[in-house]
Amino acid sequence: MDRSVRRPFVLGICGAQGSGKSTLSEALADRLRARGVATAVLSIDDLYRTRAERAALARDVHPLFAVRGVPGTHDVALGLDILAALDAGRAAALPRFDKARDDRAPADAWETAPGDTALLILEGWCVGARPEAEAALAEPVNDLEREEDADGRWRRAANAALAGDYQVLFARLDLLVLLAAPGFEAVRDWRVEQEHGLARAAGAGAQGVMSDAEVERFIRFYERLTRHILAEMPDRADLVIRLGRDRTPLSISCG
Repeated sequence: MDRSVRRPFVLGICGAQGSGKSTLSEALADRLRARGVATAVLSIDDLYRTRAERAALARDVHPLFAVRGVPGTHDVALGLDILAALDAGRAAALPRFDKARDDRAPADAWETAPGDTALLILEGWCVGARPEAEAALAEPVNDLEREEDADGRWRRAANAALAGDYQVLFARLDLLVLLAAPGFEAVRDWRVEQEHGLARAAGAGAQGVMSDAEVERFIRFYERLTRHILAEMPDRADLVIRLGRDRTPLSISCG
């Protein structure tokens, strides 16, 4: 690495689905760009593996890995390659994931972070998360785990993935911010509200828009780790913004 190159500051923003992390990230990026600070935003959602890759995981590891969400369904190596390029002062293509198609967007839809990027915002629902203790995996947290992961194979594989390269990726964070939901129950309401907004924007019959029942099932994939994050991360995050059920900030504390 050229020692004359100053590596970008990496700001991690963690928050449950619907907490406003993407909105906050883009607003912060816009403000900093307006002040001449080269800023890029990467969502961990955009690192999701392709549909074909997840189908292979579903076949070889556990059927639940066909659904994007838990650790193991992200291409962490791609994220590390992006950081390595930016740290070396090179431009980096930022992938985009098309949630309507449930697949990675073609490369011509990707954006590029310039080689002089000074700030990279890495945002996502599990950014900065740490794995659970083995004993915590014994009991299912919801009907999805109880009925479709009775032997715990899926959740153990996801936890093992989180303990691997995800920790290398998260170790690169210079500052970690947690948008702390008041509880997992609020996440369901936020995610339904988010989906209704997508439906209004996309129009009737749009591809990829979920019904309330489909959202209810979908968030079960995220429940275990979201609850773990809300219990464990506040004690070590650099900044914790506690949210009310309407997403109004109730308090801000520094770690």
